[in-house]
Amino acid sequence: MSLRNLFVCLTLCGWLASSTVANDSAKPPTTPVASIPDQPVSFVNDVVPILTKAGCNAGVCHAKAGNGQNGFQLSLLGFEPQEDYEHLVKEGRGRRIFPAAPEHSLLLRKACGSLPHGGGVRIDEASSEYALLLNWIKQGAVYDGPTAAQLVTIEVLPARGSMKSGGTEQLQAFANYADGTRRNITGMALFESNDKAMAEVTATGLVKSANIPGKVAIMVRYQAKTAVFNAAIPLGAAVDQLPPEKNFIDQLVFANLKELGIPPSPVCDDATFIRRVSLDIAGRLPTMEESQAFLADSSADKRDQLVDSLLRSPEYADYFANKWTSLLKNRRDDASDIISNFAFYSWVRDSLLANKPYDQFVRELLAATGTVIDNPPVAWYKRVKEPKQQLEDIAQLFLGVRMQCAQCHHHPFERWSQDDYYSLSAFFSQVGRKPTSTRGEDMIFHRRGVAVATNVKTGRSLKPAALGDDELAIPPDEDPRLKLADWMGSQANPFFAKSLVNRYWKHFFHRGLIEPEDDIRDTNPPSNPELLAALEKYFVENHFDLKALVRVIVQSNAYQLSEVPNDLNKVDMQNYSRYYPRRLQAEVLLDAVDDLTGARTDFPNLPRGTRAIALPDNSYNNASPFLKVFGRPSNQSVCECERVQSSSLAQSLHLMNAADVKGKLGVAGGRAQRLASETTRPIEERIGELYLAAFARKPKPEELATAVAYINEPRTDTAGKPVAAATATQENFKDLIWALINTKEFLFNH
Repeated sequence: MSLRNLFVCLTLCGWLASSTVANDSAKPPTTPVASIPDQPVSFVNDVVPILTKAGCNAGVCHAKAGNGQNGFQLSLLGFEPQEDYEHLVKEGRGRRIFPAAPEHSLLLRKACGSLPHGGGVRIDEASSEYALLLNWIKQGAVYDGPTAAQLVTIEVLPARGSMKSGGTEQLQAFANYADGTRRNITGMALFESNDKAMAEVTATGLVKSANIPGKVAIMVRYQAKTAVFNAAIPLGAAVDQLPPEKNFIDQLVFANLKELGIPPSPVCDDATFIRRVSLDIAGRLPTMEESQAFLADSSADKRDQLVDSLLRSPEYADYFANKWTSLLKNRRDDASDIISNFAFYSWVRDSLLANKPYDQFVRELLAATGTVIDNPPVAWYKRVKEPKQQLEDIAQLFLGVRMQCAQCHHHPFERWSQDDYYSLSAFFSQVGRKPTSTRGEDMIFHRRGVAVATNVKTGRSLKPAALGDDELAIPPDEDPRLKLADWMGSQANPFFAKSLVNRYWKHFFHRGLIEPEDDIRDTNPPSNPELLAALEKYFVENHFDLKALVRVIVQSNAYQLSEVPNDLNKVDMQNYSRYYPRRLQAEVLLDAVDDLTGARTDFPNLPRGTRAIALPDNSYNNASPFLKVFGRPSNQSVCECERVQSSSLAQSLHLMNAADVKGKLGVAGGRAQRLASETTRPIEERIGELYLAAFARKPKPEELATAVAYINEPRTDTAGKPVAAATATQENFKDLIWALINTKEFLFNH
């Protein structure tokens, strides 16, 4: 008699009911099982979805990389049912399934908690899921992969809706199969909210909205298919007065606010606008002279003129080159990298300054060949060497699609498979490298040959294919990357323009129409789909003109709304009913501190006076404690999330006590020393200069009175002796500048 048969016999006799665990008191389930029809149970369409619903094949449970939990491994989210069957039924000498005594199967007893289980109770003994699993085992635990009805689509009803604050909506999910059958899968599907603060959903599909107005989506997933329920949660207030509509952005933003019943804040004043737009376009504070001239100008189009002036400025190119070189990993890991770092940064900056079309910019990067001296964009291939890393970075950065998951399994929230992953990587399979006479630098070239990539799981050879497109037969002497570049800027590409406009929208509004900005998928819909489509259309029709995109965004009154909320839009964080303030980036804040104090930070190997927003790579973080504390990225990732925008105690302490900040306040020839020495100027005028430099506005009467009183206040030394008036005035000006730097009004763009 085999060991397994002996074990089953002893179990049936009651001798070894608990022999697989240390708990001798554990007993077979006695709770009545839910009654279900005694019909054939499908492993593919019934058992696997139950395991998925229970979380058994989640990443933190038995789908964990390696050996799973306690030697039991399942495919992530059930995407490989044949493998799951092998692990479940045949692995470990079949100890997990007992056809002779189905109720004693480890699968059931651990899942329902009658035997100790690290994952706790996952399936109730009285549930229909338990009954289905039990029937499947009774029926012989067969695998029906080849004969199971093929799932084609799933749908959720209703697909759209409007919910009151605190209201509920019961969703129903249905599966449609290739044989024409349709099945209610509500009890077996997974439901997940894309914003749990706005709405939560139960395991059975009951959606409950909170009191935050806006648009929310509920993702429904079953096997490898997804569907989405989109709901509007209106505030319902009357929106009678709206700012004038200056362009299509205003039309679509204000229409959405009217639909949701969220009254917008008014348009901001001139001082707020010049500071805001200067920071957002040029990465710097407006100068005192610029602010004075702008505030005194009575022209009706002065805001538009200011925008054009900023777009022509070299600081625009500096600021956005800083953004793009960070995302493109312009990183110095070795001293020899300085050549490629500087060359690549200069190429990016010059492209922005010349307003090179975005599709051309991306084409030059993707298809780069030669040396970094002759063709600087090849420097990207120095940092991103492997085809799989190249495809992942390109997809996330230029398409807004995160492909990392698809390397090992079907994307859990998308339609992308392993074949899609390796087909995209095939575009980079023929990138060749040769050492050059420059230390650490290679020449990049197209290596003649057939472009293919191998799916490491199936062993299948795949030709290049763009996402959602058919495979391409590319001649061996033709660079596949050129075909990828052609697709990038084509009308058939549903991701390229959408990804860029969403990324730039977030730059100016602090929140993308799709969040995160590089996670564009059907299951993560935009908060204003009509606006996103209009921006995408505008960008394409204007031939991928980045400056035109920036201009149309910042000229809109939607961008120019005040950051001050009214009584009704305080909770809105999604619909742009007001401007959402955000902390200044590390480089921008350092430059702002320098501008206000009159100091200048010196950086190695760069001309004196180089601004922090013009730093070519990450190496300068090591030379500046300020940049490290305030979260300048190290250029390791294509994700904007690498940049730290949140506040911290370390940042507060640095601004209050750090030696570098104190040094800037008292720098020789700095603003504090100069203002103290200008005794012929009225004290009010000198204080007004500070407020213009810091906030682009004049001080309020109470602020001015407080500042004047403080500047005129005498000081004593540590021994209690009076300090000379000139010295006291300079120290008081240093204190006033320090106080302004530490205000939220200075630290935030608002």
